[in-house]
Amino acid sequence: MNKIEALRTPDSQFENLPGYAFTPNYAMVPGELRMHYLDENPENENTIVLLHGEPSWSYLYRKMIPVLSNAGFRVIAPDLIGFGKSDKPVHTSDYSFQRHMDWMKSLLFDHLNLSNINLFVQDWGGLIGLRLLGEHPDRFEKIVAANTGLPTGDQPMGPAFEKWKQQSQMLNPFPVGQIIQMGTTTKLDGPILQAYDAPFPDENYKAGAKIFPVLVPSTPDDPASEANRRAWKGLMKFEGPFLTLFSDMDPITSGGEKVLQKLIPGSASQNHQTIQNAGHFLQEDKGEEIAEKMIAFLKS
Repeated sequence: MNKIEALRTPDSQFENLPGYAFTPNYAMVPGELRMHYLDENPENENTIVLLHGEPSWSYLYRKMIPVLSNAGFRVIAPDLIGFGKSDKPVHTSDYSFQRHMDWMKSLLFDHLNLSNINLFVQDWGGLIGLRLLGEHPDRFEKIVAANTGLPTGDQPMGPAFEKWKQQSQMLNPFPVGQIIQMGTTTKLDGPILQAYDAPFPDENYKAGAKIFPVLVPSTPDDPASEANRRAWKGLMKFEGPFLTLFSDMDPITSGGEKVLQKLIPGSASQNHQTIQNAGHFLQEDKGEEIAEKMIAFLKS
């Protein structure tokens, strides 16, 4: 992958964010891009990877990380390329599902050389994480999926998603903090909304955030559809423990847990739960509760 034209958010944007006093870590990934990740408790062998989605960043996990690390886990939370403290390619044409896969594999497998991964995924974190699981099941131990899935374009995505996809391409400016607020049941105060906006000083930084809804495979001939179908063959053989923790107030992914529970063998006989009074960004609404449920699952 040749060098990609990208912007890097100034560090000053991230000063004094409420609840986010974590040490930054960086890795270079294909395209000569710098990818940011949190790595708390790095000396511990029990590893949890937390993958965020659209248009959030690792700030979404600030409530969960201390609970998980205090329970003795190494906790890794990357910022996807185009988000958070990671570099942001300026051209939407430089983003694709496959490139997000390549960037994440470069971080988790090449740079960090992780195995026996416990994985938590939500939104696009699930599209990337579940595909990684389907392609590399030997790298993973236990999985928690929340408000996500792995679409192939062979089934309709539903009216809520199609409406969001259309709206997302017309928004100018693209109001990241407001989008997070729309996906939560909690009223977020100004400093928290500003923290979600922090990675994006102006619209030039938002190419990745804007194009993400278009990259979801929503037709059978989407560029990512065939690779996702192949990944599903791996998922349908995965027998490691697989738990769903979907929320009760997310119109985009409602019912998606049933698909995962039906098709992934490792989900049989797990204590699947619905997180009450939580929106699409359930980590923001019920982060500590979700972390406690994760710990019970991972230690069972």
